[in-house]
Amino acid sequence: MPTLLAPSERSDRQRGRRRELLTDRARQGILQLCRWLPGRDIVSVGDSSFAVHEPAHVIASCATLISRLRLDANLFAPPPPRTAHTFGRPARKGPRLPKLKTPLTNPATSWRSVIVSSRYGHRTRKALEIASDTALRYRPGTPPRPVRRVLVRDPEGKRDPQAFFSTDVAPDPADIIAPFVRWQLEVTFAEARAHLGVETRRQWSDTAISRTPPALLGLYSLTALWACDLPTGSSVPYAAAWYRKTNLTFTDAVGAVRLALWIGDICSHSPPRRDRQKTPPDRLVRMAETLCFAA
Repeated sequence: MPTLLAPSERSDRQRGRRRELLTDRARQGILQLCRWLPGRDIVSVGDSSFAVHEPAHVIASCATLISRLRLDANLFAPPPPRTAHTFGRPARKGPRLPKLKTPLTNPATSWRSVIVSSRYGHRTRKALEIASDTALRYRPGTPPRPVRRVLVRDPEGKRDPQAFFSTDVAPDPADIIAPFVRWQLEVTFAEARAHLGVETRRQWSDTAISRTPPALLGLYSLTALWACDLPTGSSVPYAAAWYRKTNLTFTDAVGAVRLALWIGDICSHSPPRRDRQKTPPDRLVRMAETLCFAA
């Protein structure tokens, strides 16, 4: 799993280096990823900070960018077709489109109902209404780029309306909002920090810092894959909770892998002589099951 070193503002100031924004580093990382994987369809999902024109334009040159969009963003219609009576330089954009707040109150807006997962780790599903069309994003200094904008609202009115855009106009609008509705990236970071100590180490060199997070995130992936491969007769074999679970969490995955390692180690190092007083194997299993979730 690739990671990028992002020094703090204080660190850059102490070393006399120019401050580089997180969006600039992410843009460089995506461009490098495109060079490493030529011909692959790469989709970059970012928060609203990636909706700025310059980073969005650079990223969209080699990958598909999906990000949030402000409800008051300036979007334009395509330029009118030229005719024999059209003079001057070709127009780069058409008239400015109404703000995205306008369709929310316009009864003529065509809304489509979609069913999505409500939140991470739950199988309950929720109905949302979306409206989508294409437009041009343009700012002086950058060429206009067609995007698909998607406006999302909650029929129950419990959540504020939101807008998203994709630099690839071909995908279905439901596929554009899916990465945000089922956002698991932040959950991954939180679990990797809580269980594996990502971002809690205190290295003093850039090389060590650049080396540690990829190793820990790789360990996260190996743990998840190993837990899914463990043989089991039930859908949820390891559940560190007092309530019914429908899906494994990373806590359960860590416990399952620890149990597999510890029980295998105990069995392989058991003394061959039976005349010694030994702890019953079933008691060792219960002890291991308790400890693997307690750490």
